[in-house]
Amino acid sequence: MFYIRHGYPEEDEIVLCKVSKIYPNSVFVDLLEYERKSGIVHISEVSPGRIRNLRDFVSDGRQIVCKVLRVDKEKGHIDLSLRRVNSNQRREKLDEIKQELKAEQLIKNLATKLKKPAEKLYQEISDVIFKEYSHIFLCFKDIVDSKVDLQKLGLKKPLADEITEAVIEKFKPKKIVIEGEVQLQTYDSSGVEKIKKVLQSIEKVSDTITLAYLGAGRFMLRIEDFDYKPAEKTLKDVQKVLEKFSDKQSTASFNRKDGR
Repeated sequence: MFYIRHGYPEEDEIVLCKVSKIYPNSVFVDLLEYERKSGIVHISEVSPGRIRNLRDFVSDGRQIVCKVLRVDKEKGHIDLSLRRVNSNQRREKLDEIKQELKAEQLIKNLATKLKKPAEKLYQEISDVIFKEYSHIFLCFKDIVDSKVDLQKLGLKKPLADEITEAVIEKFKPKKIVIEGEVQLQTYDSSGVEKIKKVLQSIEKVSDTITLAYLGAGRFMLRIEDFDYKPAEKTLKDVQKVLEKFSDKQSTASFNRKDGR
């Protein structure tokens, strides 16, 4: 991993570490994101409850996610905790590292294409990006969302164009799709108008929705988004609209396609 931060981490920061030594009452680790920095995890901070053997919880060379408890810059001491990192924090840190490694791999591939040493190209790019971002992948995400221009950040146009093209191709998220059939039936005297209004209400829920007429009161509903959470929320809002349509004379249903 090229990514290295200088100085010391902040207290409460979540960091990626590698176990270097295991003693009866403590674990020594290297902080992988910081230049030549190591820390210690006391046995009481490895796991709640009584621990008979630390090797039941950690092993030499294993990567672990820790929380920074205390930093003594004068002595160069960093106290860490393994047990105070919850599952969400661990997942977020590992995902952060995964995304940064993905960004680094893109730079390595570009270095091969441009016939430049990978480390030299990484340094050239990171020197500019790190003035505005903590991680390269965050900048790459903004490139995909058209929120940043690498040339304006300070990179020369030929390199900025090469990176932008590669990033858009590699980092652009794939859309997820939810599909299903909406069935509307009504014996209301103004049934046609009622169906028309409910379809308009569905389309107003989100611009990620498309509707297609299948015939006999049947419509194909398609939701396209970049994340399942907003897509599922859109579907729930659609179902609320359908519930309002239903009464003694009218019924509405949605049958979701399998695997969606």
